[in-house]
Amino acid sequence: FMIFFVAVTWLPISYIIITSLRSDNAFGSRELWISWENISWVSYKRLFSQTDFLLWLRNSFFLSLGSALVGVLLASTAGYVLARYRFAAKKTVLISLISTQMFPATMILLPLFIILAKLKLVDSLVGLFILYASSALPFCIWQLKSYYETIPVELEEAARLDGCNEWQVFWRITLPLAAPGIAVTALFSFMSAWSEYPLASVILQNPQLYTAPLGLKSFQASLATEWGLYAAGAILVSIPAVVVFMFLSRYLISGLSLGGVKS
Repeated sequence: FMIFFVAVTWLPISYIIITSLRSDNAFGSRELWISWENISWVSYKRLFSQTDFLLWLRNSFFLSLGSALVGVLLASTAGYVLARYRFAAKKTVLISLISTQMFPATMILLPLFIILAKLKLVDSLVGLFILYASSALPFCIWQLKSYYETIPVELEEAARLDGCNEWQVFWRITLPLAAPGIAVTALFSFMSAWSEYPLASVILQNPQLYTAPLGLKSFQASLATEWGLYAAGAILVSIPAVVVFMFLSRYLISGLSLGGVKS
């Protein structure tokens, strides 16, 4: 049963890999196999020599990394405050955060564009970074707030009895135990910016500022599509996401109870 679903998942991936290794720019071929003698790297060579693919990757990497860092930094502190402290507007803040996730990005494209236009941040990576970081932040805060609530309060109270102040309790006790939740938050922030297309297509017009998804879309034209370049770029774009997931996987599989026993 699992082998069947793995095969179904790998079928389109293998199709893209084979298309990237073809020399005839054919996408509609029914052949799902290519011989070793017919393998061609011409699409990958053209991708690096005739396009700005590396520049697009760099733009996407810095945007995604910045969004992940901002998401983790602000969500880890805001989520802790919302999980542990009581204040007058707490319920209002929580409702406001979750309500921002009820609207699709395409619905708010026009007001976002108007705001960036007034700030003179249209067609700039800074403006796109602000949109990426702010759009992912509400979910990240809720994610970490929920995770903080699973950490026993008694651990923090014991640290206070040992003489730790509020910052030391958060930094030395709570934050290490929340490593799996922080890893999920960082992964979500990174992936949401890495694979995002609608916002970038509206905000960016300069090809030098394109992100990787926007750059791949530029290979598609009204009369012809560079399927070889498209497939090769799609394969290479997926590699950083896989690397980030593998790097964070050891935190994703670690448990809260194991962390509590270790500390």
